[in-house]
Amino acid sequence: MKDARTIEIVDTTLRDGEQSPSIVFSAQDKLNIAKALDKAGVTWIEAGVPVMGEEEQEAMKMILSAGLKANVIAWNRALKNDILSSVSCGFSQLHISVPVSDLHIEQKLKKSREWVLENLKQSILLAQSFGCMVSVGAEDASRGDREYFLQVANIAAELGAVRIRYADTVGCLNPLAVHSIFQELIPRCPLPVEVHMHNDFGLANANTLVALAAGAELASTTIGGIGERAGNAALEEVVTAWQVVYGMKCHVNRTDLPHLGHLVMQAGSKDVFDYKPIIGNAFTDAHANKIA
Repeated sequence: MKDARTIEIVDTTLRDGEQSPSIVFSAQDKLNIAKALDKAGVTWIEAGVPVMGEEEQEAMKMILSAGLKANVIAWNRALKNDILSSVSCGFSQLHISVPVSDLHIEQKLKKSREWVLENLKQSILLAQSFGCMVSVGAEDASRGDREYFLQVANIAAELGAVRIRYADTVGCLNPLAVHSIFQELIPRCPLPVEVHMHNDFGLANANTLVALAAGAELASTTIGGIGERAGNAALEEVVTAWQVVYGMKCHVNRTDLPHLGHLVMQAGSKDVFDYKPIIGNAFTDAHANKIA
C-alpha cells in the first residue's frame, strides 16, 4: 500500500439514483441518506437538482443545514435558471453539465458545438459571480469526439473549474475501450477526471475500476447501483474492489456500507437481493472481516 493511489467518491444516489423506476425518496429519506454517506466518509454528495421545484429545494436545504463534512453539490444544466435556482437554494458548489456528443448536441438539442461552449462559459461565469465552486460534466462523452471533450475540459480549466466528469450516459462502453480512452485522455486533460458509468450492459463497475486504474481520480457512484434504466456503478462494490482487489485507497469506510445499502433500499421500498455483493444478506460480518 506504500504507493497506493487514493480516489474520491462523488455519490449521486440522491440525484441519478432517484431516477430509478419507482424509486422516490422523501425529504427525510434524503437527509438520512446524506448523513449516512457523510458518516461513511464519502467526499462529495450530489444532492439533487434545485430547478426541479420547491419540494426538491426543501430537501436539499435540509441537507445543506445538516453540518456535514462532505461537500454537497447541486446538479445543473448550463442554463441561467438552473444556476440561479441552485444559488437561491444556498449552494456554493455547483456541477454544470453540457452535452459533448454530436448526437445530443445536434439531434437532441438542435444546437451546435459552438453554442454548447458559449453556454458553458456563461454558466460558469454566472456561478462564479456568486462565489461558487464549479465542476463540469461532459454528458454522453463515450459517444462523443475525444478532441471535443478535451476542448470542453480546456475551457473549463481556463475558467477555474475544479474537475470534469466523463459520462458514459448510455452505458455503451466496455473495459477494453475504457482502458484505451482513458490512457489517451488522462495525460492530455488539464483537469482531474471523474468517471460516471451507466450499467446498461452490466459493466458499470468494471468500467469505473478500469478508468480509475488508468488515472481517473474520482468515481461517480450510487448505493446499490440504483439509477435510470439499468442503474449506475455501485458505490459499495467499486470501493471494496478498489481497496481489496486493487490494493488502493479510498476515504470510504467499508464497515458502513451494508447499513448504507439497506437504508437506501428501504427508503426506496426495494429489497436487497440476498447475493448482492457487499450489501446482500449473504455477505455477513464474518465475510466482511475476511476481505478487510
